[in-house]
Amino acid sequence: MAVIGCGTLGIAILSGVLLYLRDAPDPSSSPNSLLPTQIPTHFIACVTRPESAKKIRSSLYKFSPSLEVLLSNNVQGVRSASVVLLACKPQLIGTILSEPGVAKALRGKLLISILAGVSVSQIHQELCLADPDAYNVGGEPCIVVRVMPNAAALIGESMTVIATSIPPIPQTFDVLITWIFTRIGRVVHLPSTAMDASTALCGSGPAFYALMLEAMADGAVAMGLPRAEAQLMAAQTMKGCADLVLHGEHPALVREKVCTPGGCSIGGLMVLEEGKVRGTIARGVREAAVVAAELGKGVQGVNGTRF
Repeated sequence: MAVIGCGTLGIAILSGVLLYLRDAPDPSSSPNSLLPTQIPTHFIACVTRPESAKKIRSSLYKFSPSLEVLLSNNVQGVRSASVVLLACKPQLIGTILSEPGVAKALRGKLLISILAGVSVSQIHQELCLADPDAYNVGGEPCIVVRVMPNAAALIGESMTVIATSIPPIPQTFDVLITWIFTRIGRVVHLPSTAMDASTALCGSGPAFYALMLEAMADGAVAMGLPRAEAQLMAAQTMKGCADLVLHGEHPALVREKVCTPGGCSIGGLMVLEEGKVRGTIARGVREAAVVAAELGKGVQGVNGTRF
C-alpha cells in the first residue's frame, strides 16, 4: 500500500493500520469483523520534502521499521503497490497524476482518494488525459473510490464516509477499504451525491465543534474558572454528550433531561435560541457543503463570492 502525499492524515491512516498489524497480527483476534482476504503487509509513504520524510520516520518507524519512505518518487511507490491512497493537497491532483509513468502504473489498481471536493469523475478525467490507452476498449483503468476521513483520525476517532461506487466495486476492495478506515475510527457508506454534505459535517465538523467548545470555555473563564480547567471541563462535557448520543440517546432527549423547569440550563438555552445558534450552526454546515461542491468544480476564491 502506497500513500501519495503522506501528510497528517496519511500518517494517521498508516499509524492506525500499522498499530493494528503490530498488536493483533492474528486474524482470529477479530472474529466478529469482516477481514480482507489480503491485508497489506508492505507500506510506502511518498513525499516531496525531506522534512516530511523525517516526520514520517519519527512517527511510524516505531510501528514498522520496514516502512519505506520515498522522496519525490511517486512512480516507484505506485508501481510497488496494489493499493494507492491519494492524500495530497486537492490542487495538486493534476500535477501528480500527470507525472510521467504514474497513470500507467495505476492501471487495474485500487486508488483511494481522500481529497476534499474532488470527485471520482475528476480523477478519471485526469487519468484519461495522462493515459488515454487505459480508457480505450480493452483498457484497464484503475478503480477509484472516494473517502472522507477527518482530523480525529490522529487519535483513532475519525468519522469516515466512504462513497458507494456505481457500478459497484469488487467486494474484496470494498471490504479492504472498510477495514483500512475502521482502524482509525467509525465508518459509514453513503452515495457519492452525499459527499459534499459529508465533507461539511465530518471534514469541517471538528472546526465547528472546536469553536463551540472554545466559546463555552470562554464563558466559564468570564465567570471565574481557570482557563485550563474550563477547557478540560468543556471538552469532557462535549465528549460525554456525544457518547450519550452514540449510545442511543436522541439529542433532544439529552437536552430535555438536563433542563429542569425554572433551572439554569433552560435559562442558558433560551439565550442561545434567541441568538439563533441552532440556525446559524446549521447554516454553517450548509455553507461548507456548497463551498465544497464549488471547490470540486475547480472554482477559485469561492468563499469571497458567496455573499
